[in-house]
Amino acid sequence: MEKHEHSEYMRKAIERAKQTMELGHGGPFGAAIVKDGNLIAVSSNSVLKDCDPSAHAEVNAIRAAGKVLGTHDLSGCELYATGYPCPMCLSAIIWANISTVYYGCDPTDAEAIGFRDDFIYRYLENGRQEPSLITFKQLEQDRCKALFNAYQNNNHTVY
Repeated sequence: MEKHEHSEYMRKAIERAKQTMELGHGGPFGAAIVKDGNLIAVSSNSVLKDCDPSAHAEVNAIRAAGKVLGTHDLSGCELYATGYPCPMCLSAIIWANISTVYYGCDPTDAEAIGFRDDFIYRYLENGRQEPSLITFKQLEQDRCKALFNAYQNNNHTVY
């Protein structure tokens, strides 16, 4: 793929982000998913519009691409994002098997305008040691593990 094609896909993500940002739907985040040189999905952040903290551009694009392609496995797809994916989006990208991501701004750029991406990365890098942020307490491991084992024993799809 030639450089101008990559730029064109990124411009699609930028355009979508600008449109919905101006409508107040969410932040300056857009994403496009491409497979075999074909644009599959273009989405933007819709956190404010949808009242959904998970409605980031990358997650919305992954959901749309999965519907278009009829699969949860987006192997062979590339993702173009206006910002480096936050930890949630990065996890969704990994779960979707997308192995190439092109991004515009990095986490420090997002942090500079008030977003917490870099803070969350630091939290993860520091061994999740910030009790004022969140507390984890394990409960009913035996019952939950039985549920996990039942899934595995019934040869369900692992994704």
